[in-house]
Amino acid sequence: MRITFIGGGVMGEAMIKCLVDQKVVSPSDIVVSDINELRREVLSREYKVKASADSKRAVENADVVILAIKPRDLAAVMETIKDSLKQQAVLSIVAGASLSTLTEGLGYPSVIRAMPNMPAQIGQGMTVWTTMAELSKEHKKIARSILSALGKEIYFANEEYINMATALSGSGPAYVFLFIEALTDAGVNIGLSCKDAKELALQTILGSTEMVQKVGKHPAELRNMVTSPGGTTAAALAQLEKGGFRSSILEAVVEAYEKARRL
Repeated sequence: MRITFIGGGVMGEAMIKCLVDQKVVSPSDIVVSDINELRREVLSREYKVKASADSKRAVENADVVILAIKPRDLAAVMETIKDSLKQQAVLSIVAGASLSTLTEGLGYPSVIRAMPNMPAQIGQGMTVWTTMAELSKEHKKIARSILSALGKEIYFANEEYINMATALSGSGPAYVFLFIEALTDAGVNIGLSCKDAKELALQTILGSTEMVQKVGKHPAELRNMVTSPGGTTAAALAQLEKGGFRSSILEAVVEAYEKARRL
């Protein structure tokens, strides 16, 4: 499988690293085309991949073309490569770029739209994706193998679910980072050192997540198991509910979803 990356930004580099580390493809099967010469040189040196300044030619010999560019550059890139598309699958991780935008801009139906989140940079991401109905089973299989290298993946036949997932898992790491920050600050506020508070917060969140995954119980059931009547946890949860913790999260996700729809 030969893969051409158009764009070598942070997420593009993360995908290259994951694909090479997990031996989905060999470095010699990857070509990176980026307008920034220094960026091409860095990626070629770091991951032993090929580099090209000519996107049009780089696309011609690929089995999969991955668009890892900024939204503002999409129209120009599509215009450049569209005449070189014959049998390739085009996989876009361009934020906000719909299937219709991609297929119309490329004049080409074999398009995949994917939305990986930030932890994909370390191979622990959650990627949601969808395709045009015309995409072949073979191209879907290839897409799944690429996206699985970034962590977990979920396919949605209905593109609207991509916007919903963007609000939950795409923006989700920011919600978690904010909670870690707040929990750490709270620990410092009651007398813990910043180092100890951070370690306690991180391991608590990591362990709790693993427990939900492995025990198989609903989070509410696990929460009840931690909460003794009249105890410290009950007092803390009551204060969180008083502050609108649950409703604030719901409203935040809804707001992110509405924003994603408007993009």
